[in-house]
Amino acid sequence: MLRQILAVSSMSLRSIPQRLGTSLVIVVGIGGVVAVLVALLSMSKGFEYTLKGTGSDARALLLSAGVTAELSSYIGPDSVPLLRELPGVRRGADGKPLASAEIVVITELRRHGGDVNVALRGVEPAGIAMRPEVRIVEGRLFRPGLQEVIAGRSARQQFSGLQLGARLQFRGSQWTVVGIFDSGGDAHESELWTDADTARSAFGRPGASGVLAELAPPDPATALQTLKNAVTADPRFQVDVQTERHYFTAQSQGFTEQITLLTAVVTAIMAFGAVFGALNTMYSAVSARQSEIATLRAIGFSGLPVMVSVLAESIALALAGGAAGGALAYLLFDGMSVSTLGQNFTQVAFSFAVTPGLLLRGMAWALAIGLIGGFFPALRAVRLPVADALRAG
Repeated sequence: MLRQILAVSSMSLRSIPQRLGTSLVIVVGIGGVVAVLVALLSMSKGFEYTLKGTGSDARALLLSAGVTAELSSYIGPDSVPLLRELPGVRRGADGKPLASAEIVVITELRRHGGDVNVALRGVEPAGIAMRPEVRIVEGRLFRPGLQEVIAGRSARQQFSGLQLGARLQFRGSQWTVVGIFDSGGDAHESELWTDADTARSAFGRPGASGVLAELAPPDPATALQTLKNAVTADPRFQVDVQTERHYFTAQSQGFTEQITLLTAVVTAIMAFGAVFGALNTMYSAVSARQSEIATLRAIGFSGLPVMVSVLAESIALALAGGAAGGALAYLLFDGMSVSTLGQNFTQVAFSFAVTPGLLLRGMAWALAIGLIGGFFPALRAVRLPVADALRAG
């Protein structure tokens, strides 16, 4: 039986070039499904990587209770000094707490002829010291008290007018771009940074959007719980405490869920069409080979090898289409830089990420379509009356 299956399947696969035109219907159709599937999911994956790669589990972010984004948070100026001194916050060599009361506001920049919202983050010196991943790659750091900004590398790539020395108009005054920073491709690279006190004065925000604090060693998890307990025990504070990484990971969930839903709908529709294409092609293949199949049956081959041979042809064509679609998605989209609106209502720049896992998922879809598209034609090939098929041939 195994020899029969191998012999008939080999014969079926070798005959594909004779039906190249119709066979390409399966390859192209399934290739399109896989390319769209992988491209959409790579956008979601890239956005997820960017936000999940932002922040650290060794730093805590304190936001006003109940809010889900820094832009919606506000901590009053009376609470900020008290929060800095809470147990669980690490202290530097000078004995001062390593905490940065930061302000996040919306600014407008140009991109492709239109205005987009970009986050301007006011950070304190401790905020720079706590983030070793942030490096000035061009120019210099802003100076306190002056209306100077540094721009993330991704922001400069996506938005206009962020070259060194550029003048930006915020709140009726001019701000100068004095540096470009790199933070490993995370969400902060989509922002502009400036001195916190300067931003508070310019935008009339005396408090802070949030307080970023480095957790005390040796165990950040224990320090985080200590900090949470201290906040909960003091009725003056209406503040939620979480790790910085947890906050940014949560920011990716909404966008990821939307893209996943969109991907499922679009892929299902396209896959439905690809299945019909595969069915038509394989029915045509069975019809073209009916004399050959009948002859094999007449000389003693059983129905199973014939059925397997039709399925093998359908699967081979489907996998070829899946490989072509995956390769196309990788070549066109992997590493492509774009930006989208995040939960802060500001643009987040990120790159598409075509991962091995996504390519395998695309091949799994291709395999499923090939199996469905080949099953019923294979069943028809087995049920084909031998005498009628020989007379028709």
